[in-house]
Amino acid sequence: MVWLDWHQKSMQLLNLASLREPFHILTIILLGLLLPLSFLLLSRFSSAHYILSLDSTPSSHLSSFLLSFFLYTNPSLLYLIVSIVSIATFVYGFTGKVAFQSESSGPLLLPRLYTAWIFVCTLEVCVGLGIEGSIAAGTDGSINNIGMERNLRSKVIFFLGLHETMLHWSRVVVRPVMDDAFFGVAKEERWFGRVAMAWSFGALWWWKLRDEVESLVVEVDQFKGELLMGRAVADFVSRCLYYMTLTIGIIKVVKGFMWIGLFLLCRRVTGNSPDSNGDDDKV
Repeated sequence: MVWLDWHQKSMQLLNLASLREPFHILTIILLGLLLPLSFLLLSRFSSAHYILSLDSTPSSHLSSFLLSFFLYTNPSLLYLIVSIVSIATFVYGFTGKVAFQSESSGPLLLPRLYTAWIFVCTLEVCVGLGIEGSIAAGTDGSINNIGMERNLRSKVIFFLGLHETMLHWSRVVVRPVMDDAFFGVAKEERWFGRVAMAWSFGALWWWKLRDEVESLVVEVDQFKGELLMGRAVADFVSRCLYYMTLTIGIIKVVKGFMWIGLFLLCRRVTGNSPDSNGDDDKV
């Protein structure tokens, strides 16, 4: 009987261990998507401010309660966290060094872990409240009366920059939190986790981001300038975030071309080396 009890307990532990890694990867993907969702929410903030600046009766679009909840509850914290993550990704693109985390597996350092927990929890609360407020208020980031579209090249570069920013957010902030919660130590990142995250980001981009995120600065800020409207600090920060993300995408493209060039150069040098010629002569 004792052996049967131990056997049943060991089987239960084995089942839990087999489910732990899939839930670990799924949670990392969901929390990693908080970063692109933050850009989506900031674009809706910009759109709401733009609509209210044009309409003398804002109650036709938003009730007073929803207006105050949506526009004045948490945008400052959201701008701060997204700006910190974007600047960290921008620095990482140039230096290749992660500021807050060592990428090798092993014990997690408590100060970095506590900082990561604070970042994740704060961003989750801000995005959750903001998305709920935007849905209840009936706003979105696509402004139909502004017939302005960016070219495909800008969209692709912004897509790559936002994807790189999301990966840095996931690698530096989300993974330490989830590794500590599930395993207690830092784990190595698996390739199928990266593929699943890239696919999830692509689906989110195609569903919402590609139509709404450019109102973060391109549509709203340009037309506010033409209409001689006053620009708040949030408009300036939004513009900086947009162009910083574009710069991150450009860095990624340049690094990709450099890697391809170095790979082709190494193959040419290897093909022209004396050892390879000597082997050919022997044959």
